[in-house]
Amino acid sequence: MFYLLFAISVLLIALTLLAYLGSNYLMARRKPDPPASPADYDLAFEEVEFQSGDGTTLRGWYVPARSAAAAPTVVICPGANGSMDADMAFLPWFHNLDLNVLIFDWRAHGRSDGQITTLGYDERYDLIAAVEYARARGTTKIGVLGLSMGGAVALSTTAICPDIDAVAADSAFVHIVTAVAAGLSERGLPDGLSYSIARLILVTAGLRLGKNLFEADPVRWIDRVAPRPLLLIYGERDPFAPRVEVELLCRRAGEPRDIWRVPQAAHREIQALQPDEYRQRVTRFFEDNLR
Repeated sequence: MFYLLFAISVLLIALTLLAYLGSNYLMARRKPDPPASPADYDLAFEEVEFQSGDGTTLRGWYVPARSAAAAPTVVICPGANGSMDADMAFLPWFHNLDLNVLIFDWRAHGRSDGQITTLGYDERYDLIAAVEYARARGTTKIGVLGLSMGGAVALSTTAICPDIDAVAADSAFVHIVTAVAAGLSERGLPDGLSYSIARLILVTAGLRLGKNLFEADPVRWIDRVAPRPLLLIYGERDPFAPRVEVELLCRRAGEPRDIWRVPQAAHREIQALQPDEYRQRVTRFFEDNLR
């Protein structure tokens, strides 16, 4: 009996340590991508900053439309684990449509303040602040393009933010626990164990933050996006958003919606595999729904 109790105690201590260290990694400030700038594409731009709901200062770049500030605006939401620098290629796409473009770093990312990321929970307030900033510039309509985690935030935020007129999401996770489990599997944890450990890490992070991180899962909110136009983009080999979860998300989404799924693509690979069609679909979506 003693050895059994000892073994159970060791296991509990190991799980507690794993959960704590895993939550540290999950919440840690992200290392930025290599520096870039709209100037790399010969675009005139402004360095801007605004405050999220809890006072965290967020920073980004604003590329004004050629015609007038009142033109529609596309807000670009990058993924986690980097910074907005990696997504500069989108800026000229929308500038060429004579749209304003706002791209910014999430809290605890890139040039923005903050030391804790929540993988979509508090980031919803970051996006709302970006939308409010765009409105204050006099824009007529606002579209949001979200990438990976940014896509998940875009979906859950659009559901509660009436100032967003159209939303496109590329490779958004459906359930945060699946996304974290996929990350653990990529690091060598057996698939059968990764989901349980992911849930343990997320629960631990939530307890430390005083937040239910599962609450921001897009599948909980997707039905409230309608009647705003919706574009969902997924690779069917994406471990962070497996097919069964994407199908659930699509079933719950209201109209009008457009769903583009590419069988051979993994996470955020469609832009690289089919660059011309990707650009055409994304730009056409915003041109059709913001004018």
